[in-house]
Amino acid sequence: MRKLKNSELGRLSVEEFKQTSKTPIIVILDNIRSLNNIGSVFRTSDAFLIEKIYLCGITATPPNKEIHKTALGSTESVDWEYAENTLQLVEQLKNEGTIVASIEQAENSTMLNDFTPKNGQKYAIIFGNEVKGVQQAVVSASDLCIEIPQLGTKHSLNISVSCGVVLWDLFSKINFRHLLLP
Repeated sequence: MRKLKNSELGRLSVEEFKQTSKTPIIVILDNIRSLNNIGSVFRTSDAFLIEKIYLCGITATPPNKEIHKTALGSTESVDWEYAENTLQLVEQLKNEGTIVASIEQAENSTMLNDFTPKNGQKYAIIFGNEVKGVQQAVVSASDLCIEIPQLGTKHSLNISVSCGVVLWDLFSKINFRHLLLP
């Protein structure tokens, strides 16, 4: 086995990325403090062809040297927008027909492994503050909560790790669904 060189990876240019069909997922960052976490979410969103990122509340926006350090240029490829009020954004997206899911440990949450995205449906996935999580008012306004099953002692993942787990799971369920059907 031989590791591939960067030139062998078939990476899209920013222009090609912008023109490529996207995964029907919007990521919402609700009051994320860490600039490194924000950059990591951009990079993960680029990897899975996420449609858009909304940066809400105190979440910093590009251009920013600390975000760029972990985003590695993905702030140029992934569409993003700042929205001051997460709750208003959630209501707007729901009115547009988007299903909104908070990634949170909550009563009656759906475990990620049990969640099956509906074919042709757009989803907005909300990740919350590193300490407080998704705001309760936003959780209450969401169509559902999706929980990442955790069996250890902490029951807590870094937001960038949570984002990677959830986006990979949803990306694979949406894009590889035809491979799973008989």
